[in-house]
Amino acid sequence: MNDKLMEFLLRDEVSKLTDEKRKVYKFIVKEEDLLAEKAETADQLLQLLTKHSPYRLAARHFNMSVEEITRFMQEIEAEISERMEVRYRKVKWIDYTKKVKQSNARDSKKHLYLFIN
Repeated sequence: MNDKLMEFLLRDEVSKLTDEKRKVYKFIVKEEDLLAEKAETADQLLQLLTKHSPYRLAARHFNMSVEEITRFMQEIEAEISERMEVRYRKVKWIDYTKKVKQSNARDSKKHLYLFIN
């Protein structure tokens, strides 16, 4: 799968979530990302995730139990994954890099993106 396409689909599907789902999803992902930035190894990341659980923080922040927030996040991730899979099957990614480079040989800093939905 094309990483850029998947990033685009993820951002787009997250933006379509209800306010509550979007807030919970972004909160947990942000906390996980912050811990990932601090960690130097996979083991260290696991230790940080255990010690500073994004799910415990989210449960406290959103006034839910850890079990409730965990189930809710699993539902959100399943919803996002299902929607992305459906959209990905409908998308055809065509790489025009070589054609654009030939036509823009003089100005190599130009980028052209075409997305048809």
